[in-house]
Amino acid sequence: MTIRFDDQVAIITGAGNGLGKSHALELAKLGAKVVVNDFGGARDGSGGSSEAAEQVVAEIKAAGGDAIANGADVSNVTQVEAMVKEVMDTWGRIDVLVNNAGILRDKSFVKMTQDDWDKVVAVHLTGSEICSKAVWPIMRDQGYGRIVMTTSTSGLYGNFGQANYGAAKMAVAGLMNTLCLEGEKYDIKVNCIAPTAATRMTEDLMPPEVLAMLEPKEITPAVLFLASTQAPTHRILLAGAGCYAMVRLMESEGVYLSDEERNVDGVAAHFEQIGNMDNASEMMTGGDHVTKILTMAAKAKGIKLG
Repeated sequence: MTIRFDDQVAIITGAGNGLGKSHALELAKLGAKVVVNDFGGARDGSGGSSEAAEQVVAEIKAAGGDAIANGADVSNVTQVEAMVKEVMDTWGRIDVLVNNAGILRDKSFVKMTQDDWDKVVAVHLTGSEICSKAVWPIMRDQGYGRIVMTTSTSGLYGNFGQANYGAAKMAVAGLMNTLCLEGEKYDIKVNCIAPTAATRMTEDLMPPEVLAMLEPKEITPAVLFLASTQAPTHRILLAGAGCYAMVRLMESEGVYLSDEERNVDGVAAHFEQIGNMDNASEMMTGGDHVTKILTMAAKAKGIKLG
């Protein structure tokens, strides 16, 4: 079966360069009408120009596709709402949103200014929320939608000098965790991609021979799958250099501590057992965890739960 996007409309933020451009070009090639959104700022979020987005649109149209450029700042509610209105006025539906826009202001935590923090969080986290919020009622009404968040190993695992970026990227995964539940009955699937790619965001962080292995086009197949009719929901895919993997949030079996042990020394004494992952399980909702611990506690106390 060949996955295509005929008659679908996709918004790709930060699509003037790098990953977003790769996603936009491939979606158009597979039949989607594409909104190439790009504020056109520098890597740190300063400035602004529509030139990059317009060039991608020109490339799509030259190949026989259909696209429009949009320069909305994803962290600006008014601009994003105007973008969504333009899309609906033009094509009447929105099937796919890829929250890809991002900036970097890397500094060690002690040197990071509040503005460095606020701006990065505004673009990555709040921008993803604003764009998702703008398309959400449309996707609900049409009974279909696909949202792809862009998280990062810097958030999932940490990276020196990226406290702002890492916090925002982990929070994006948290946003997915709830939206996938709220969108389930409307066939709105929400997932995350964690890319490792050579873009202007990473061009001075790695040697040339490494960057050559990390082309943005290697990420796009995973993004398109998460944006397709066959998409799962509530998943984090990692992609880079032709490699693909999945992150799952697992929880150890844990222990029940008796009244006598339920103190700081008891936690210390059982810490290794608490963290033993031999019988770990995946928690799909916060309620799954609550059910688990109440069942464990009730069993230890001899209480039968209804």
